[in-house]
Amino acid sequence: MLLASVTVDRAFVVGPVRRRTFGSFVEHLGRCVYTGLHDPGHPTADADGFRGDVVDLVRELGVSTVRYPGGNFVSGYRWEDGIGPRAQRPARLDLAWHSTEPNTVGVDEFVRWARKAGVEPMMAVNLGTRGIQEALDLLEYCNIRGGTAWSDRRRANGAEEPHDIRMWCLGNELDGPWQTGHKTAHEYGRLAAETARAMRQIQPDLELVACGSSGSGMPTFGEWERVVLTETYDVVDLVSAHAYYCEEDGDLASFLASAVDMDHFIDAVVATADAVRAARKATRRIHVSFDEWNVWYAGRAESRPPTGDDWPVAPTLLEDRYNVADAVVAGSLLISLLRHTDRVHAASLAQLVNVIAPIMTEPGGRSWRQTTFHPFALTARHAAGEVLLTAIDAPVHDTTRFGPVPAVDAVATYEPSTGDLVLFAVNRSVSRPVALTLHPRGFPRLRVVEALTLSNPDHTWSATPDDATSVLPHPNPSATADDDTVRVDLPPVSWTMLRLRLP
Repeated sequence: MLLASVTVDRAFVVGPVRRRTFGSFVEHLGRCVYTGLHDPGHPTADADGFRGDVVDLVRELGVSTVRYPGGNFVSGYRWEDGIGPRAQRPARLDLAWHSTEPNTVGVDEFVRWARKAGVEPMMAVNLGTRGIQEALDLLEYCNIRGGTAWSDRRRANGAEEPHDIRMWCLGNELDGPWQTGHKTAHEYGRLAAETARAMRQIQPDLELVACGSSGSGMPTFGEWERVVLTETYDVVDLVSAHAYYCEEDGDLASFLASAVDMDHFIDAVVATADAVRAARKATRRIHVSFDEWNVWYAGRAESRPPTGDDWPVAPTLLEDRYNVADAVVAGSLLISLLRHTDRVHAASLAQLVNVIAPIMTEPGGRSWRQTTFHPFALTARHAAGEVLLTAIDAPVHDTTRFGPVPAVDAVATYEPSTGDLVLFAVNRSVSRPVALTLHPRGFPRLRVVEALTLSNPDHTWSATPDDATSVLPHPNPSATADDDTVRVDLPPVSWTMLRLRLP
């Protein structure tokens, strides 16, 4: 058994736990919207056609914000197609995913769904094929009370009160050659800056997100952020970051260390933003919206869109079935996001239903939780108050992709109002358990409230509609606490939540 320790001190605070860290993402892609959120023939469907079983699962998952309607989809989207009487809405080709978009669900339906699910909508505007005027029209439609052409159109469509959407993404991944309306950094930076300025003429207090590069492996990464933020620094609040991870060529050790890459990614974006701040002699800081992150096996057949003359509605796309190792990595990525809570002010797990998602559905039938559902739900439920600085002392092992990495990663949160100290930890070792000792300074006489571990001797186990409960986070009886030390054993390839409480 490997030995490791984590030290936390009540006085060393990274920043607050931000509820927007636990956001998600809904795109008109595959079956995310149609037969995922919206399935009028389902036994649990409400008057708007939304599945009640999915709404219940979204609430259980603890999602705070949902980014909509994309994603790659938004760069060719005409939002006006999705409002008004459904019988009059046009069907359009979606170039992003080689599909047909029926526009049955649009902005009004999405906002109604968000209210049902108890989540904050986060809207993206199309800066691929469209621009400033279309963004202003959508903002007017959503947020102006009445007395104008677009706000009165919303009221006529049944939404008397404004949607009051506060967070807006200025396009999506526009450095990507796959993106409809792909742009250079200078082209996008100018368009985003002018769009932001115009939107603020309507509502100065909006929270606006500029597109960062679509991935840290892109040749544009770094310089894209510098150029875009040089143009937009005074008119945006956040810059986006996107990252997906998967097990490549059976290299489980590297996959389990994916959060090392996320840490480096966040640090690089923050450093670039702060360099622009210094050059501009600015006082305010630009923070990070990590509004796409997940495990995604993009090379698998299920991620290949239709081709040729086949333009189906809601095809089966990106429906990865996640195993235990995938869930451990998803939990570790949440640890990274919380560790950077001083600069990561929002994040979105991509996506929410069916498409690389924690929630799966059958059309007209069952819904179930994937393995990745559980670390997200437990972290969203129990991470509260403040994120504490963690000092980790753990054995190091070599990985092919990321070099030497510690066997253990962890983050701790403390909620003063309840006295709860919560440790989230992963054992990245492929084969060896870890005896972990927690040294909590400034927390006398802690007691163990709950210890849950997600692991399985077969890390490839995946949930199915017939068996979604054989492998769940289970009580970890090894957790003990005395006056100044807490101990818990971590199985190999595992994620653990340890809840402790002051007297």
